[in-house]
Amino acid sequence: MKKVSVPATNDICPQTLFVYGTMNEDKTPDFGLFCWFSYCWFDRLGVICAIGGSKRTLENIRRNKVFSANLVVENNLPLADYFGTADGRDADKMDVTVEWEDGAVLPVPVLCSSPLTFELELDKEITTGKQDEVVLLCRIRNVLKDEALMDTSLTPEEIYKKVAAVCTSVDCNYWSWDGRHLGKWHERAKEIKADVEIGAAAQGN
Repeated sequence: MKKVSVPATNDICPQTLFVYGTMNEDKTPDFGLFCWFSYCWFDRLGVICAIGGSKRTLENIRRNKVFSANLVVENNLPLADYFGTADGRDADKMDVTVEWEDGAVLPVPVLCSSPLTFELELDKEITTGKQDEVVLLCRIRNVLKDEALMDTSLTPEEIYKKVAAVCTSVDCNYWSWDGRHLGKWHERAKEIKADVEIGAAAQGN
């Protein structure tokens, strides 16, 4: 295998998508779509995530110190794409049908359509560039999983198919775990609200 040097890229390293759920100051829920998500280790499994740009989600995390991370799957991709398209500061962003419930351990909104949710507590914020370009180290306080995934007879392949997680990369497209194209960024959002406009935080995405 011959390798060549190329510019820094993650184009063949697809990223799993999560909808982060936070509470606004008025105790209403807010959801945003993110993909810079991975894992770290404290004395147990933790989460590391990066957020860039001026986003309501980051403001809420800094204030509340807690949030939920809800796995994006094929069934909720249109809603997730909408959360990644609409401007978080628009008063009508949440004027769509969203089924959510309170976290089991933390005061965070949990997306009912997600089969896997992490309830996270902020442990440390690391600034990587400008003030709003940060890496968050988070402790997992609880994990909520669809009961259907607790079947011990399921093989890993059967679980992957059942979950149907969505991933993305630098090509601005959504892909299934087995390589099927699921649409471009900001297109599936129109299934939720036909006239949705790309918000300031999502400009360029």
